[in-house]
Amino acid sequence: MAKNKEFKNYLSRIEALSDQYRKEALSKRHQSGNRTARENLDHLVDEDSFIEFGAFAVAAQRSRKDYDSLQKETSADGVITGFCEINSDEIGKKNSNAVAIVYDYSVLAGTQGYFHHQKLDRIIDKAKKYRLPVVIFTEGGGGRPGDVDVSTQIAGLNVPTFSKWASLTGSSLRIAINNGYCFAGNAALFGAADFRIATKQSWIGMAGPAMIEGGGLGKFDPTEIGPSEMHEMNGTIDLLAKDEKEATTIAKKLLTYFQGNQQSFEASDQNQLRKLIPEDRKWGYPIRDIIDVIADKESFLELKKNYGRSVVTGFFRLEGKPFALLASDCQQLGGAIDAVSAEKSSEFLTLCNEHGIPIVALVDTPGFMVGPESEEESAVTRMSKLFKVGSQLSVPLMAIFLRKAYGLGAMAMVGGSFHEPIYSASWPTGEFGGMGLEGAVQLGFKRELEAVKDQKEREALFDQLVASAYEKGKAIEAAAHLEIDAVIDPADTRKIILRAYNNHKRD
Repeated sequence: MAKNKEFKNYLSRIEALSDQYRKEALSKRHQSGNRTARENLDHLVDEDSFIEFGAFAVAAQRSRKDYDSLQKETSADGVITGFCEINSDEIGKKNSNAVAIVYDYSVLAGTQGYFHHQKLDRIIDKAKKYRLPVVIFTEGGGGRPGDVDVSTQIAGLNVPTFSKWASLTGSSLRIAINNGYCFAGNAALFGAADFRIATKQSWIGMAGPAMIEGGGLGKFDPTEIGPSEMHEMNGTIDLLAKDEKEATTIAKKLLTYFQGNQQSFEASDQNQLRKLIPEDRKWGYPIRDIIDVIADKESFLELKKNYGRSVVTGFFRLEGKPFALLASDCQQLGGAIDAVSAEKSSEFLTLCNEHGIPIVALVDTPGFMVGPESEEESAVTRMSKLFKVGSQLSVPLMAIFLRKAYGLGAMAMVGGSFHEPIYSASWPTGEFGGMGLEGAVQLGFKRELEAVKDQKEREALFDQLVASAYEKGKAIEAAAHLEIDAVIDPADTRKIILRAYNNHKRD
């Protein structure tokens, strides 16, 4: 009889964790247009795969509230943690193991309490030990001052959660999703993740309204602090989503590139690539059209699209195999690499190298952005990071030169030297030089041009000299001088990348 009573008590505690038991919290979330923590969890993880840690925890407030109220109002102490499987139907069961951490904003505004931190510390330790990827939902208001049961600490600054979370760098991939308010400690977890996804209804800041006001900096509404549109433009957010549903779907797709190969794929007609570069070398073209043809259909996922726009970063697949992509966008700054896009690229390459993702570079750049304004953006240090990162790459890098490949910028796009990639190939439209052709002619033939007084004759001489420089710097000549490995049919690009990668694997 006693055992039966305990089992019933156990069942009632399990029931208390469900959304149906906490109907008021459920209704409030839905009325605000948001999902509950457990609804997000169910969307993220494969069915019946979740093993929860610390489900029966409540806030450390037994001395100020009755236990029944704590169970209802502070379920799981505001954070759901556990082992799970994600995407097993796409990449296979053996590659699908992961960790899920979901903040519950309906529990004390998703704040971080005493047992809450213990739960985080334990699951982070497990993620690190087993090198498991982590997907975390970070909505919440930061530290919680109301855990009055804790009498053995003053400021609570000996909490190891944040250093443990940061220590996952390079071993366990971290994908953060945010919807709603994310301040202080929650924002620190969001910001330290490898990839950051936020909904349009997100406000993220290292301090919330109370802390700002307490610091004597004025009163602010939460929606005035760190709106997601701002963070998309300053590079804090990798991907902006419409809502929690879309954000979770994006996170699952992003995770697949780090989980392994997909068995099924579709490819576009590669002959299209022969027509996508304009005959006039001065005309721009949409680089994403080229990417979409080369990649498996529907496989390209772009990161930080509206930040550092002259270089495109993201992931795609070739015959189901995941690759990272670095591509020049000649419709932005003519493809020139400015300080922002250089830093964006170096951070991206570092992350790919840490997690063993092979890299493809599609190059069409006149080089690094120059001028006084560029130097004001710390161009020297931020651009040079690309050479530092390139020298440390251990993953295979394949370089495809689409058109312009000039100066230090072109070298930086392919690991620091044209011979760093395992294979460097150019389309027939490729053109090479120590700097842009027009600039090289203006500098190298300054006296000859100034000697011609008639403007039309000077322009004709200039065009003639540029045409001569173009002939000398054409892709065929670069290949003949062994500065690159080959000139290829654009339609063979996909095939060439795969062959180079597969030969590297055999080595």
